[in-house]
Amino acid sequence: MPDAYERHLVPVFFRPFAADLAARAAARSPHQVLELAAGTGALTTAVLDATPDARVVATDLSEAMVSRGATLEPRAHWRQADAQELPFQDASFDLALCQFGVMFFPDRPAAYAEIRRVLTPNGRLLFNSWGPVASHGFAAAFQDALEASMPEGENAPTFLPDIPHGYVDPAAVAEDLAAAGLDLVAAEEVTLEGVAESAASVATGLLTGTPVRAALASHPDAAAIEETVTGAMTAALGPGPVTAAMTATIYTARPLPGGPAGR
Repeated sequence: MPDAYERHLVPVFFRPFAADLAARAAARSPHQVLELAAGTGALTTAVLDATPDARVVATDLSEAMVSRGATLEPRAHWRQADAQELPFQDASFDLALCQFGVMFFPDRPAAYAEIRRVLTPNGRLLFNSWGPVASHGFAAAFQDALEASMPEGENAPTFLPDIPHGYVDPAAVAEDLAAAGLDLVAAEEVTLEGVAESAASVATGLLTGTPVRAALASHPDAAAIEETVTGAMTAALGPGPVTAAMTATIYTARPLPGGPAGR
């Protein structure tokens, strides 16, 4: 999964938003930066390029992602870590970052509370979250193709709408942050363009570089479904290089005085 993720998804989905988030991070002139759910390091690299004097600790729950990321971006300090139980001392970082990772936390208030614990009193949490599937041209085309490709009477895997595109209400985000002792300072909707070498490349990335792979692994018609999805995405988006709009919300939060104590 890390190789497919890095090859097919990172350049299209994550680098455009990494540049945006890194510019916002650099405006704060941070010294000690914690990145959560760093994946293979798209944001890590962008942040280090934008703030070369900062010390960046990049973490991910997946040891495979950490190993791949450490190879791709050796300037960062890489650690395997669970966002809900961070292995760092209180008030260790003046900036925490997370690119498209908060949607995957099983207990978001618990993870936010840990982030608050390791932030300095004047620190900030800066993160983004995808909008609904319909607001992401590639994801919408993929999910439509996947649903149309399933055998009659079978439901398509719902990973994309349920998880990456399932945390879309700023009011719900603000509530989760408040429960952890964090105040939502800003929520800004941003739409950027993703450019892929082909629709087939994006289909390959989503079929093999995400949990959709596991959902289809045991299906007797998996190969036929994947071929049909790839063909349908190409028909929908066109052959050759393809461009699509992608919408996300960028959130900024700060610690509230007297919030929840550490673990």
